[in-house]
Amino acid sequence: MKFNIVKSSEHDIEYIDNTLGEFNRSKVQYTSKMDYLPLNYHIKDEHGLIIAGINAFSCWQMVYISEFYVAPEFRKQGIGSMLINKIEEEAKIKGATVSHTDTFDWQAKDFYLKHGYEVFGIIENCPPGHQRFFLKKHFL
Repeated sequence: MKFNIVKSSEHDIEYIDNTLGEFNRSKVQYTSKMDYLPLNYHIKDEHGLIIAGINAFSCWQMVYISEFYVAPEFRKQGIGSMLINKIEEEAKIKGATVSHTDTFDWQAKDFYLKHGYEVFGIIENCPPGHQRFFLKKHFL
C-alpha cells in the first residue's frame, strides 16, 4: 500500500481534531459531557489599547495556559497576577484541580514560580542557547 503525506487544509485539520475528540471521549468517561471552558481575558488601558492578555482553557479538570502577555511597561504592577488569579478561580469553580503551561527562560518562569507553579520538565537548548520549562500547579 502506498501512502502520501499531504499538507492539511482547514477542513482536514477540523476532521482530525473531531476524530481525535471522538476517540478521546470513547476512552475517558467524563469527556462524554462537554466540559471545555475557554478562559480568555485581557486588560485595556484608558485609551482602549490591550496591555495584557491571557488565553487558556479548562477541560478534564485541568487548566492549560497557552498564551500570556503583559506589555513591558506594565509589568511588576500586579496585572499578570490579576489575570492568572481570574482564570484559576473561574476554573476551580468549574472543578479544575490543576493548571499547567510552558514558558521559555526569557519569559515568565519566575512569575509562575511566585504563583505556586512548579517545574516538572525542561527541554535544554530549545531554541539553541535557551531552555523551555513545563510547569504545573495543583489547586488542592
